[in-house]
Amino acid sequence: MSKEQKRDTFYTQNADDVLTSLGSSAEGLTGEEVSKRLTEYGRNELDEGEKRTLLAKFLDQFKDLMIIILLVAAVLSVITTGGHDWADAVIILAVVVLNAAFGVYQEGQAEAAIEALKNMSSPVARVLRDGHVVEVDSKDLVPGDVVMLEAGDVVPADMRLLEANSLKIEEAALTGESVPVEKDLTVTLEADAGIGDRVNMAYQNSNVTYGRGIGVVTNTGMFTEVGKIAGMLANADESDTPLKQNLNGLSKTLTYAVLVIAAITFAVGVFIQGQAPLEGLMTSVALAVAAIPEGLPAIVTVVLSLGTQVLAKRNSIVRKLPAVETLGSTEIIASDKTGTLTMNQMTVEKVYTNGQLIDAKEAFEASNSTLRVMNFANDTKVDPTGKLIGDPTETALVQFGLDHDFDVREALVDEPRVAELPFDSTRKLMSTIHQQADGKFLVAVKGAPDQLLKRVTQIEDNGSIRPITEEDKSAILSTNKSLAKQALRVLMMAYKYVDAIPELESDIVENDLVFSGLVGMIDPERPEAAEAVRVAKEAGIRPIMITGDHQDTAEAIAKRLGIIEEGDTEDHVFTGAELNELSDEEFQKVFKQYSVYARVSPEHKVRIVKAWQNDGKVVAMTGDGVNDAPSLKTADIGIGMGITGTEVSKGASDMVLADDNFATIIVAVEEGRKVFSNIQKTIQYLLSANTAEVLTIFLATLFGWDVLEPVHLLWINLVTDTLPAIALGVEPAEPGVMTHKPRGRNSSFFSGGVMSSIIYQGILQTILVLGVYGFALLYPEHATYKEIHADALTMAYVTLGLIQLVHAYNVKSVYQSIFTVGLFKNRLFNWSIPLAFLLLMATIVIPGFNTFFHVSVLSPTQWLVTIIGSLIMVLAVEIVKFVQRKLGYDEKAI
Repeated sequence: MSKEQKRDTFYTQNADDVLTSLGSSAEGLTGEEVSKRLTEYGRNELDEGEKRTLLAKFLDQFKDLMIIILLVAAVLSVITTGGHDWADAVIILAVVVLNAAFGVYQEGQAEAAIEALKNMSSPVARVLRDGHVVEVDSKDLVPGDVVMLEAGDVVPADMRLLEANSLKIEEAALTGESVPVEKDLTVTLEADAGIGDRVNMAYQNSNVTYGRGIGVVTNTGMFTEVGKIAGMLANADESDTPLKQNLNGLSKTLTYAVLVIAAITFAVGVFIQGQAPLEGLMTSVALAVAAIPEGLPAIVTVVLSLGTQVLAKRNSIVRKLPAVETLGSTEIIASDKTGTLTMNQMTVEKVYTNGQLIDAKEAFEASNSTLRVMNFANDTKVDPTGKLIGDPTETALVQFGLDHDFDVREALVDEPRVAELPFDSTRKLMSTIHQQADGKFLVAVKGAPDQLLKRVTQIEDNGSIRPITEEDKSAILSTNKSLAKQALRVLMMAYKYVDAIPELESDIVENDLVFSGLVGMIDPERPEAAEAVRVAKEAGIRPIMITGDHQDTAEAIAKRLGIIEEGDTEDHVFTGAELNELSDEEFQKVFKQYSVYARVSPEHKVRIVKAWQNDGKVVAMTGDGVNDAPSLKTADIGIGMGITGTEVSKGASDMVLADDNFATIIVAVEEGRKVFSNIQKTIQYLLSANTAEVLTIFLATLFGWDVLEPVHLLWINLVTDTLPAIALGVEPAEPGVMTHKPRGRNSSFFSGGVMSSIIYQGILQTILVLGVYGFALLYPEHATYKEIHADALTMAYVTLGLIQLVHAYNVKSVYQSIFTVGLFKNRLFNWSIPLAFLLLMATIVIPGFNTFFHVSVLSPTQWLVTIIGSLIMVLAVEIVKFVQRKLGYDEKAI
């Protein structure tokens, strides 16, 4: 874009001033002027931005601290073994490369959002050029072009309307409003009017659903409202997920700990115990290998992947793995109204007829005049499959008829439409005329109550027709007001019979009418949404509604769902116009008061999300439109809609709901909490084991003992750590997982008693391993030192392996006894422990393996000692847990 386009508030100007400002006229531009402006403004398309190469994306994945530690460990493990042991290095490198490849894939998916925006543009547009209507590629439109619009068109650029004949445009992708906007050129708008209120404008990528219009292009490309969203999307801040923050913190902690302990161990071994420098380095590397949970990145990936499979079966498609865990820490769910909390389907809810207000679910006679009028004065079409096609308000009326055994298709066979007065925004009425069997004609009229009531002179009262009284009108207006307060969209029905088709003038056709009834409609809340809101609140999660819809409608739905409590007199609704008047600093002081935001723009949604994030909250944001994409990307977890969502919103999301249902989010939150808990268990298991290994080597170095060799640690980390750790990742959720408050952004993998458990359980394992090693030295079964040391080394190795296997049962719960959480509920766990045991035993009992692993054949007594030593671990942890429960530590951790 070589020249800045005008950002004037065209909707506040009259049509002549807009044309003058744009240097255009009602006849459009000349071909010469178009060529000049194309050079000045560029094409009507979105900027691609700078694309990074695949190699650059791949190399970026290696900037993570944990990855760097693993690579260093891999290199050192090969160096210190003289190049004879490549197993651990190969495994580490495989994990690193797989993680990097997955990261590149995720980044590529995220970039699809901008591509989707680019692909949404209309292919052709009908334009006035040199005084003639021509079809041009929409990418060749320039500011000042005059464009023709009709039903079925996609608006090709932002434009100020010059003419609007019954024009309705569906702008849900931009505004979130469920009903097409009726365009009106007679209104005067203020500069702070939101997009949804700018009824004299048409915006790129919105859809013309009814009528015709002409508009002058005001902005193209990146200067359109869609272009502004694309710019926001490209520049949106993607905050690190809580999982990534936790893993980064864990990486730093491990790095410092490993460096310090390895340095101390090297110094003690070389300068105090008199080890050769190479031998001291090998000991330090063995300690580093013991300290680093090499399999952790892979295990976390596996656990998250398994979580995505569970969620997929429950209608949640996860696009980015960390999103699974982020769900579990969610404190705020900012949800769009239309389609997520509501059905996205206008529905008749109340009918006022014969002086009574009746619920739409009650029985209606097919002969009821209100039922007949709402179906006759209607342009809805029914396709061969039974699908209703037309304006959502009108399709709701026909659906109501079908639900009450009135099929308008059959009725029109007997009472065909012979004439009509189409709806227009001036008189706000629509009338159709139908031939009757007796030769008369029925005039069916529907429209706005305030306009139609002026034309009514009679009223139907239980089958009889009488003159309408002031009391009747008062009751009608009172009912209309009551329905409107409930955020129902109200239409009035009226009719009359005439002997001949009248002259098709409004004053003739739509006069001297009989009042039939009022119909109240709304896009109703989903049946399960209110319960989901209740569960969310019980789980400590605050639901927020952010919508482009009207304030009254949003507030009414929020109260029906329980987002705002019935009877709450405080103001919990904030509008986009009010938000415009506040700076970010001012808004930060008051934002917690509001649970509903209405008539908001894309910029507002981002501000709302950031306000909660600045308060330290983890925010999930749902959305389906183009306008939602920036806030979806800004939120900690963006949740797109699979059915009604645009490709742009899906591309910017971390997770997509296959059923567009708010209740599915709560199901996903429960799974996310379970996933985090299971990752905590995995980390507790791995780090308590690694703590034991580090302490064992460190203390052994101080005592001058040779307890474990690097090959032993590598095998234990590879086999007895990895298999049980993965199995722990799919543990069933502990009871009450949805009655706890969210962890929040400041929690970590070490919260909830995990850190203290890692420390004391690591110390217990160390004591038991060194105890068994010491027992073997004190009560030898051989005469030579070499044989005694070999037995002691083997017993220490076996004890450490067995302890870690039985300890996996301990970490099924931080505080609860293993006998209450269920020993055998997890099928994968039931298989992984025996398999890991067999792989551990193979290194001792299979000839050749024991030589490679530098272990000896143990006697039955020595086996008994190692088994008893490992089982003591279970008993000791059970005793500690019992004491902790008695002291109430389990309740404090919630």
